[in-house]
Amino acid sequence: MKAPHSFTLFGQQLWLTPMKAIYWEDQSALILSDLHFGKTGHFRKSGIGVPQEVFKQDLQRLFHLVQYYKPKELIIVGDFFHSSYNLESDWFARWRKDHADLAITLVRGNHDILQASWYEEQAIHVQQGMYARGPFRFVHDPEELPEAENDTYTFSGHLHPGVLLSGSGKQSLRLPCFYFGKAKAILPAFSGFSGLALVSPEAGASVFAIAGQEIIPIQ
Repeated sequence: MKAPHSFTLFGQQLWLTPMKAIYWEDQSALILSDLHFGKTGHFRKSGIGVPQEVFKQDLQRLFHLVQYYKPKELIIVGDFFHSSYNLESDWFARWRKDHADLAITLVRGNHDILQASWYEEQAIHVQQGMYARGPFRFVHDPEELPEAENDTYTFSGHLHPGVLLSGSGKQSLRLPCFYFGKAKAILPAFSGFSGLALVSPEAGASVFAIAGQEIIPIQ
């Protein structure tokens, strides 16, 4: 695994990883958003031939992150699963049995529609609205952010943020990114099967593009 990028926020040590997750060292927690597990299965059920390998690669990345950082908690900022129950839900359940000691907190997103009993069986704590931990707050949709407070900072997901990098010869490349504004952060979609929404950084924002195994500071 490539070395993560060090980033300090509100006195907290964060490590931005090219695997589209943040390791929060002070709380021994992995922060990630928009995994959309089950999305490939959902499309296949609709007759669209999306390779199952996409989901397997996402689950393998999660496995590597947990093995490497050994977190005490996963904080998932919404859209853990894409839609209704399918075979990929069973595959995750098998993975979960091997990591029973890992706390998982899910801030419910608009795609998180599985029955409450399924989350309970997987020992996943589902948080409606906002989840607070230390100086940070977590909410899925940035449009639902509560009013900012001086001593807190909010993480969100939902938008699948990206940046456009332009080079010589009229070449350009869209890349997922971590976005840190003055009062809020927007996390990249963990899913390898998702689009990008280009962000327009506000003054003073810090943006980090994810290019393969590299984290590239943009501003």
